[in-house]
Amino acid sequence: MSDAPPPGRPPAVPLYRDLVRQLVATLGAGEWKPGEAIPAERRLAERYGVSIGTVRKAIDTLVDANVLLRQQGRGTFVATHTRDRMLFQFFHIVPERGPKAYPVVKLVAWSRGKADRKEAEALAVVPGDAVIRIRNLLELDGQPIIVDDIAIAAARFPGLTERQFRERPSTIYSLYEDAFGLSVVRARERLRADTADAEIAPLLAVPRGTPLLAIRRIAHTLAGDPIELRLSRVNTARHEYFADIDGGP
Repeated sequence: MSDAPPPGRPPAVPLYRDLVRQLVATLGAGEWKPGEAIPAERRLAERYGVSIGTVRKAIDTLVDANVLLRQQGRGTFVATHTRDRMLFQFFHIVPERGPKAYPVVKLVAWSRGKADRKEAEALAVVPGDAVIRIRNLLELDGQPIIVDDIAIAAARFPGLTERQFRERPSTIYSLYEDAFGLSVVRARERLRADTADAEIAPLLAVPRGTPLLAIRRIAHTLAGDPIELRLSRVNTARHEYFADIDGGP
């Protein structure tokens, strides 16, 4: 099958990129759920009217983005959230020397309230809508390194309780996925300098005014919906932010 554009009329975007968009929309609609196999390449080529080469390139793109996972001899599956995926895709704090390690996460505070303007804008809700606010303390090598303040829209997580959150068997993103069908596939982060205030300093065991790194993250689903606002305050005395950026071809 040839899916070349008509002569003299090049496409606005490469065909495989357009197919990526269509596949993401199908995934976002829940047709193929986390852990399930997607159809074979030939079936996808027939369904979307493109060549197998275009399908393969689109799938490669989604595999590289950790949306899909190839399993040798079994097929291609919708990726699920695991500890390893969290560590290597969404956790960017590493020691100055030594390997990246999985943090010990401790729940410090849990509350319900009304979304303020910044929370409402980040989560695409109306100011005053119900939100759940969570504060976690993350330790590395037995030392408190990060304070995470998380806000989520209560309507997207009906029935979520403090006990359910505290006793989750795996990562926070696994809980979102397994209990509420919300899969985080990408996040946008902004970094700035900050200092430890009267609340944060005791949690990180540093003097008030200690320089910190502040990371503001908005996490999005396959459908592009923002489902989590997270502000991380990081003690960088012995740790730093690390991201492996691949610019692609």
